[in-house]
Amino acid sequence: VKAVRIVPQQRQDVVERLGRYKRTLNPGLNLLVPFIDAVRTKVDMREQVVSFPPQPVITSDNLVVSIDTVLYFKVVDSVRATYEISNFLQAIEQLTVTTLRNVIGSLDLERALTSREEINRHLSGVLDETTGRWGIKVTRVEIKAIEPPASIRDSMEKQ
Repeated sequence: VKAVRIVPQQRQDVVERLGRYKRTLNPGLNLLVPFIDAVRTKVDMREQVVSFPPQPVITSDNLVVSIDTVLYFKVVDSVRATYEISNFLQAIEQLTVTTLRNVIGSLDLERALTSREEINRHLSGVLDETTGRWGIKVTRVEIKAIEPPASIRDSMEKQ
């Protein structure tokens, strides 16, 4: 029973033989050597969506805005996603937060509110470049909301 492995269509399984990478199981029926081969990870190859909690970011005019982001990515190389980084989801989140702070930190509030598309493009480029080494392709980065401080929001509504 342990020699036969059926892998679903959307997944790839990374197999180790005695603790060392041996091969990747593609969808369908696969055979393993019992007690010698072991499945290390099961990697979902579908596009995934991750929503990050709102992050406080300081703009160039020293205002703290809260930015909500959504990230779309896909694992393209299951072996690199398994062995190049321990937790790619956490790494992507941290990379997104730091890149977002760098980008928004160079803009004032007005430009941050009006140039979402430019920020999305820049974030996507930086993230895709870095995550490519991990076997992950960032397909899109979207900013859901940019919330200015309450005092600024009140004065914007009055205006």
